[in-house]
Amino acid sequence: MPLPDLRDQALVRDRDAMLRHLQTFELDLKFSAGIWFFSPPGSRFHERYQPERTIEERLAMAAPLADDGLAGIEAHYPNEISEDNLDLWRGFARDTGIRIITVIPLLFWDRDFEWGSLSNPDDAVRRRAIERTERALALNRELDTDFAVVWPGIDGYENGFGLDFRERRTRFAAGLAEAMDTVPGVRIAFEPKPYEPRGRILFGTTPEGVLLGHQVESMLASEANGALLAEGHCLCGMNPEIGHMLMGFEDVPYALSWPLGEGRLAHTHWNSQPLGNYDQDLNVGVISPEQTEAGLYTLKMHGYDGSFGIDINPERMPVETALRISMDAMRAANDRINGLDHASILYAHDEPTRSRGWLEAYLIRQRAPHGTRLTPLPPPGER
Repeated sequence: MPLPDLRDQALVRDRDAMLRHLQTFELDLKFSAGIWFFSPPGSRFHERYQPERTIEERLAMAAPLADDGLAGIEAHYPNEISEDNLDLWRGFARDTGIRIITVIPLLFWDRDFEWGSLSNPDDAVRRRAIERTERALALNRELDTDFAVVWPGIDGYENGFGLDFRERRTRFAAGLAEAMDTVPGVRIAFEPKPYEPRGRILFGTTPEGVLLGHQVESMLASEANGALLAEGHCLCGMNPEIGHMLMGFEDVPYALSWPLGEGRLAHTHWNSQPLGNYDQDLNVGVISPEQTEAGLYTLKMHGYDGSFGIDINPERMPVETALRISMDAMRAANDRINGLDHASILYAHDEPTRSRGWLEAYLIRQRAPHGTRLTPLPPPGER
């Protein structure tokens, strides 16, 4: 399968072209899910609420969800997917039609990675992290996935006094570039997170993830990767997660616009989250549904055609129920944005002095139950 082409995300459209695009383009809600949350773990505060399940049991739970719209599955290497159980995974994909869309190198769990993985100051430990990343990339290539998510959850610090931040960032980027050159042609989908489990995580916000992409790509040396870069493809793209953005007090549509504006949005992870706070991974739409709608609208404006990964932690309800709720929440939000008056929205932004308050009043009306008695709203520019 060729490298998915993200370049059209960065197309610049004037108002007329954008209006035609918004009126004709609709997001294709291809849903994926991480196999890890089919067996929700306990925490340091409470024991496991659901039984621990094998990979076979988790895949058996995921299989019927194909009828509800689940099209892709995500897994970590080597604890969830590895060379030892590929026949199981291939059989699952063949029998259900649910694709394996990413194999993620597990760079945050092992005791060896206490002080980081690709940024670890111990060269021997860092080498093990690079080799694990290489093996995960090789599986991505063998399985024809769309990308390899990389999350630097353990690469960070608590007390940064006197730490050479630039050196640690460079070690991380160079280690990732080395793995990518060893297994060329596999796109990275980098996932930022500002904190947890470390007090601060390297490349923790969406714009920092964009900067990492530039840094890594400047280090790539293989001929195959160089050819793809010369054609304008990104190789170090992004997989932003809604909850992680809100942990860092980012505005979802603005944050998404950064990788979209460079053709770097390889994938997205969806859930809901209180602003700030610890990483809760709540079902989509539970908190701040307007951020979900605004994020989807930005994706629509840029013509995003990638998958929509559901990344949740359904501790207190069946995983299947939580996934159906989240997929339904995204379908409902997508239907709402498709039915909006795109021409008036664009006008309100381009002519703000003639449209004071119009967009806010309009969105209130779009979210109100049918038949709610509200004051009449003239078109923007006529108030």
